Amino acid sequence: MSTTRPYSPGDRGPEPSGASGTPGGAAPAAGGPDGGVAAPTAAAPASPPGPPGGAHARRLSFEDQSGVVPMARDFTRQALYDWGWLPAATADRRAAAEDVLLVVSELVTNACLHAEGPDLLTITCDRKVIRLEVTDRGTGQPSPRTPHRAGRPGGHGMFIVQRLCLDWGVLRTPDVAGKTVWAELGTPS
Repeated sequence: MSTTRPYSPGDRGPEPSGASGTPGGAAPAAGGPDGGVAAPTAAAPASPPGPPGGAHARRLSFEDQSGVVPMARDFTRQALYDWGWLPAATADRRAAAEDVLLVVSELVTNACLHAEGPDLLTITCDRKVIRLEVTDRGTGQPSPRTPHRAGRPGGHGMFIVQRLCLDWGVLRTPDVAGKTVWAELGTPS
């Protein structure tokens, strides 16, 4: 697990480990005025259907919301449709989209179970990486349970995140309560 990066957020070059990107930098934006659900915003002009051709970003605020795990999955699924990941033309593309949805579910569920619920989901995507960030007010440090025991119920969330993602980590801002747990997955080819 990595929690810091030696290069700038815009550098998405290859690394020997296969991971790329930095934690998202500044504190995420707050939710929109429509009852806590932020309207999707594009960080760059939309690209034609197919693999993402430019950077895209979406934010979802969970303020005063219930049913946040299915809400997060639906929000993410819509972003994947808008960015051309879905409907998937191949089994590999379908598997990549399902991995993104599973990681979103795990990160949001962990915030519900261990951090008084999530505050914000941020999804960014460029040509190489999709980055998922879940911000909460919790003080704990997420980590995979060791030893991992596949036959036991519970305790598999961060193990799943670790297995499916290129990299993941935790961002904390000095003098600000809470944290942002981020995870990055490779975009389908």
